[in-house]
Amino acid sequence: MSLINNALTGTLAAQAALSATGQNIANVMTPGYTRQAAVLASVQPMQSGALSAGSGVAVSSLQRFSDDYKNLQMWQAASELSNRSTRQPYLDQLEQVMGDDASGINNGLDAFFSALNAASVEPSSVPLRAQVITAADALAQRFNNLTTVLANQRASIAQQRTTLVSQINSSTALIADLNKRISLAEAAGVNASGLMDARDQAIDGLAGMVSIQVVNHPDGSRNVSLKSGQPLVVGTTASRLEVQDTPAGTQALTLKFASEVFAVRDEGLGGQLGGLADFEYGTLIPLRQSIGDIASEISTLMNAQLGAGYTLGGAAGGPLFVYDASSSTSMLSVAAGVLPQDLGFSSDPTKPGNSDNLLAMIALRNQPITVTSLGTVRVGDANTQLIGKLGMDSQQNQASLTTATTVRNQAEESWKSTSGVNNDEEAVNLIQFQQMYQANMKVITVANELFDSTLAMMG
Repeated sequence: MSLINNALTGTLAAQAALSATGQNIANVMTPGYTRQAAVLASVQPMQSGALSAGSGVAVSSLQRFSDDYKNLQMWQAASELSNRSTRQPYLDQLEQVMGDDASGINNGLDAFFSALNAASVEPSSVPLRAQVITAADALAQRFNNLTTVLANQRASIAQQRTTLVSQINSSTALIADLNKRISLAEAAGVNASGLMDARDQAIDGLAGMVSIQVVNHPDGSRNVSLKSGQPLVVGTTASRLEVQDTPAGTQALTLKFASEVFAVRDEGLGGQLGGLADFEYGTLIPLRQSIGDIASEISTLMNAQLGAGYTLGGAAGGPLFVYDASSSTSMLSVAAGVLPQDLGFSSDPTKPGNSDNLLAMIALRNQPITVTSLGTVRVGDANTQLIGKLGMDSQQNQASLTTATTVRNQAEESWKSTSGVNNDEEAVNLIQFQQMYQANMKVITVANELFDSTLAMMG
């Protein structure tokens, strides 16, 4: 009877192993599926005696081939990749707009100073003076068009951040629910591998939105927190991330967990959420300030020089530009009602054809000004240097994006080497466990034949 019993345990073990192999093969194309295998263990003899070989084999458990370290590598890579890829479209758009010859500030400056040079040939010419006003208006429009692009980008970032926060809250709620279901399944002795796969995928998606830390617990649940330590998921409880508009026109993040409210800093958030913050506060806002600095300096310098000169009628010159730092659509404009004859090009009220003050205006192109993120630069070089800095930032981010893509791909391959299904390996397992099953059935057949022979002898 022990021979039959051993063979029966062998067939049951082979069936369990074949079932796990079949499940692996069925899910070879399922994203995030973690392969399983039956863990076999020899059963010790139930009877005493040196001739008792054992009591067969048992399936002690179904092993899930999951490596926490490789999971962590993959989640960290997802966070960095999403961070870099979120910034790049915004950087590409700014590079295209600021570097465009047709609408860029540099061409506007060139056209404005060309008009001043043309007017210096005949300072009393009203048509040439009118061209200066036209060129000034075109230059102002270029500044305004660029600031409108920057304002639109900031609005897009705000909308994208709000959407991301909603998605993060959905992910944390899903992870908390899966924690509950996994703990209940394991307590009831039910295989929770499928639920764990779903949770791992949810955590991977969350890592793409914001950098996280993950801690495992003996009951099968996982705690998830931000890199700064604020809790996102604790057991079966999920926190809630919220976005609030501030009086300064920015957005602030808060995290509500149970009865506690945490302020979430923008620095080091990682993922898409961190990428938005890094671009907004590291590139977009300083660039907007720098563009404003250039417009303000041009307006101040030109208006001051014009005020030092005299019009065709001998009166003191008036302002040409109006600068409004608070406006996102009309930051720079030509003063209302200014006429060609009102431009103070002359340095002598009795000589309307004098061009000394006009030449001083032309010389302002080489005047040093102070620009945020650049320091002290010449008026004519400021925008060019801004474009160069933006290009370097974009190039560095693109290089980091390429590296992050490679790291993520390598992390995925490393994960697959442990957790992924290999068709060749599963095909070998299928044959081996089939042979194991058939061999044990053969043992049962032999045992029955021996038993029948014994009965025949006794009869």
